Amino acid sequence: MDYGKLGVRVRQQRELSGLTQGQLAKQVGCSTSFIGHIERGEKKASVETVVALCNALAVSPSVLLQDSLTDDVMQSQLALDENNMELMSGLMHVLREHSRKAEYK
Repeated sequence: MDYGKLGVRVRQQRELSGLTQGQLAKQVGCSTSFIGHIERGEKKASVETVVALCNALAVSPSVLLQDSLTDDVMQSQLALDENNMELMSGLMHVLREHSRKAEYK
């Protein structure tokens, strides 16, 4: 398992979700510093933690683990390519802003 790449994916998905490390940590049930260690690839995440991260980030395990998978069939079914990730990030930002504005009306 490539924990460095797992950490990169966790950070990408956290940022796409508009969460801080503290908010993600609370949802996962761990400390903010542990999320930072995971994102930097400094600490290993247990299976339970990976599942909790997937649930908190609303992604399938293949999104976070894609750099560690070697099966060609799995590779062909994995997450969005970079262009689509940027598109999704922009869309999520617009939706978050719209949601915030709707709350104040």
